Amino acid sequence: MDITELTVHELQEKLENKELTITDITKAYVNRIDKKEKDVQAFVTTLKDEALEEAKELESKETDGDFVGIPIGIKDNICTKGIKTTCSSRMLENFVSPYDATVIEKIKKENMINLGKLNMDEFAMGGSTEYSYFKKTRNPWNLNKVPGGSSGGSAAAVASRMVPWALGSDTGGSIRQPSSFCGVVGLKPTYGLISRYGLVAFASSLDQIGPITKDVYDSAMLLNIIAGYDKRDTTSSNVEKKDYTKALKNDVKGLKIGVPKEFFGEGINEEVKESLENAIKVYKELGAEVEEFSLDIAKYSLATYYIIACAEASSNLGRFDGIRYGYRAKEFKDLKDLYRKSRSEGFGPEVKRRIILGTYVLSSGYYDAYYKKAQQVRTLVMNEFNKAFQKYDVLLTPTSPTVAFDIGSKSNNPLEMYLADICTVSVNIAGLPGISIPCGVDKENMPIGMQLIGDKFQEEKILNAAYTFEQKIKFRENHRPDEKEEG
Repeated sequence: MDITELTVHELQEKLENKELTITDITKAYVNRIDKKEKDVQAFVTTLKDEALEEAKELESKETDGDFVGIPIGIKDNICTKGIKTTCSSRMLENFVSPYDATVIEKIKKENMINLGKLNMDEFAMGGSTEYSYFKKTRNPWNLNKVPGGSSGGSAAAVASRMVPWALGSDTGGSIRQPSSFCGVVGLKPTYGLISRYGLVAFASSLDQIGPITKDVYDSAMLLNIIAGYDKRDTTSSNVEKKDYTKALKNDVKGLKIGVPKEFFGEGINEEVKESLENAIKVYKELGAEVEEFSLDIAKYSLATYYIIACAEASSNLGRFDGIRYGYRAKEFKDLKDLYRKSRSEGFGPEVKRRIILGTYVLSSGYYDAYYKKAQQVRTLVMNEFNKAFQKYDVLLTPTSPTVAFDIGSKSNNPLEMYLADICTVSVNIAGLPGISIPCGVDKENMPIGMQLIGDKFQEEKILNAAYTFEQKIKFRENHRPDEKEEG
């Protein structure tokens, strides 16, 4: 038995039945990192020795908790006390966080074992993990392809079985799109369901932490742990605590699924379209009511998203000035020169591009024309979704218009890279929950993702719809990354 093949709920069962020990599990994952990391390049910081030490310690004492000794990987924009939190940027190359994010406190309370910090696009800006200052993460299904982004390290680490599950963050699709590219499950929860305290901000009104897992059951379990109100985050919602695993009923009879036709138009790859059409057939066979309808927001969402996201990024990244912490230029003439050099040397090209765009749309004379207009369109997008959810329980779309593309093929064409977010950004604009699950592969054995969108705080509906589909098609049993390169 390969321990790293098991889901977290299977690991729990084996721990309970004393078929495995915490050290067995941790060792298996540390060995897997030793074997795969040189190819996949998913980690910025590995904590292998610390993990083995912690496993030994946890075994030597009686510890309560459902997830004691379960390993996890953390995206490198989530603060971890005493461990580097770099956001994959030169700006924070040596920044060691003095405190834990709320989600990390919750994981520590469960006595999970942190295997390391995972690579990402710098400050979460990008869709391929090629904009990391440290390394380019590769897709475990084909090492010449990107893993998606910005949570590419998290998705690649789960897909290559270097961690059983991971935390990512999603601003415009950054959990769902890499999950689609890497054939894993990625959940972007409702805005406000999970505390953002300790998440290094990119765009505060859009960012949300969420789980990347091997299957839907694990996703529901990790959501149980990290969801909940936090008074330290003013955007945190005080909603009742739920057990999301209870929603997984493996039954969608009578579920009303809306399919917005605008998401299946121009630019969607034929094999992606075909795979989604097959998924729709599966839902019909399972007893769901599926209907096509018009959600006329897709063409506005991308422009709205990039105006709001860049404006908020420009504001949030103003704190990195070479004075208090972060990268500081070695040579400078005066204070202004120190600011300029520290920022121009510390930030990469994509981050600079978005700061400049954001500063422009917030500047005097352009604020009303761009930023104010984008906020008005945001309200229209929310209203359109509200209308749709009066009729449907769940909306079904592709996660990405294509499968994973070749490394280097879009990194010099930002516009083309931005278009890859067309299916995911509207969910963040409206603050809704969305999940990506694998629904098939193309002829080159690259995974295709399906996105299910729910109304606010209706995670149970999308989790059950995803779970029921997953049980039917058994993607993980039938498809897996090609490991020929291991000889």
